[in-house]
Amino acid sequence: MSNRTFTMIKPDATSKGYTGAILDQIIQSGFKVKAMKWIHLTPSQAGQFYEVHKERPFYGELVEFMSSGPIVAAILEKDNAVADFRTLIGATNFKDAAEGTIRKKYASSIGENAVHGSDSDENAAIESNFFFSNFERF
Repeated sequence: MSNRTFTMIKPDATSKGYTGAILDQIIQSGFKVKAMKWIHLTPSQAGQFYEVHKERPFYGELVEFMSSGPIVAAILEKDNAVADFRTLIGATNFKDAAEGTIRKKYASSIGENAVHGSDSDENAAIESNFFFSNFERF
């Protein structure tokens, strides 16, 4: 079990000005930010990141959405980071998310659900490596 996970604050949340509130909730929940950057993904970069979903019907819309505006990518640290962060962000469908979770507060649809969170230690490492070099981590 790793003590690090990866997140992105998605374009819907950054465009609505929720970035600070989401970061505050993450930090108040005991996570330490170990790397962070503000970036606007190109369609090619978004496609690479979500390549695991390439055969799924929503892939094109996902790539278009994730390249529609800036995101904030971050590596977070805490004991049991992946599972605790998944609990903090809530269900993918914000309507099913628990009260107080990030998605319940800030998502507007299943697709525009404010944040991404790694679903396993392995994916946390892969996703972190996609965005950050070792020089950018603390």
